[in-house]
Amino acid sequence: MIDTVVSVNLMVGETLKLKKNRLEPEYTKGCKRLCIVSGIYGDELQGQYICYEMVRRIKNNYDDLTGIVDIYPAVNPMGLEAGVRELPGPELNMNELFPGSETGAMGEYAAYKLMKDIEGADFCLDVHGSDMYLCEIPQIRMNDDVEHEIMPYVEHLNVDMIWVHPSTQVKKGSLAYELNKIGVKCCVTESSYAYKIDQKYCNQIVDGIFALMKYMGIWKGKIAEVKAPFVVHDEDMVYINSESSGIFIPNTSVHDIVQQNDEIGRVVDVITGSVEEIISAPITGMITGMREYPAIEEGSLLARIVGLKN
Repeated sequence: MIDTVVSVNLMVGETLKLKKNRLEPEYTKGCKRLCIVSGIYGDELQGQYICYEMVRRIKNNYDDLTGIVDIYPAVNPMGLEAGVRELPGPELNMNELFPGSETGAMGEYAAYKLMKDIEGADFCLDVHGSDMYLCEIPQIRMNDDVEHEIMPYVEHLNVDMIWVHPSTQVKKGSLAYELNKIGVKCCVTESSYAYKIDQKYCNQIVDGIFALMKYMGIWKGKIAEVKAPFVVHDEDMVYINSESSGIFIPNTSVHDIVQQNDEIGRVVDVITGSVEEIISAPITGMITGMREYPAIEEGSLLARIVGLKN
């Protein structure tokens, strides 16, 4: 059943509409509820495919559904249509507007209505797709103050990595932060990069969502075998930044295992044809994020590496 969660009249006769698709069994009393949210940033398209594939698979095996699944594919529909990250017009970061306000401007009102609609759910997955600059391995991100409550859920999500951030470094105003604050367990998934749908990564996460549904008692059908993710904290992650400007040419990619001092790429000057900098791995580990957009300035993030533990 498709419902309109938010409807706001705009200029020139247009209307902002935020819709959801509720998939539920015939009898819902006492059922668990899972929410899947996507499209907070208009340039992150991974979630569009994930939402489509979730609806398609559930509809094909509807008798196996034993709980409620609410899917919100486009929280920032105007940004999605325009292909921009922020909310067009005011150029606001939608993920800084939660919990919103019933009497606020368009973005705050939409955030408020979404929060109220999700309120009471047992779990919410906020699906992201990195940005245009960095390609990411499939991963979950969450705060350390909710680690113990959320870890039993996210272990089923079939990602490669679970990255736990210190809550002291997390900005208020994100959907995940504010939902956890009101008792709705929520985490963020990242994979690939902006303006792209990587079907392999997306299907990996969809398989994980069905495994999570099985764990929650929302799905009785067959599920795929899921990966056992490795868990990292901020102190485990090493950032590699450029010390020069130019074009970054990598010779490695995400998931690659590199040894300390291995060359992972070069920064070149396209006018002189010279190599400005050879980028070497500072540690032995796995590349979890790699620069996708090649034009860089001094200080640009080129890669992230997680050290391998014995």
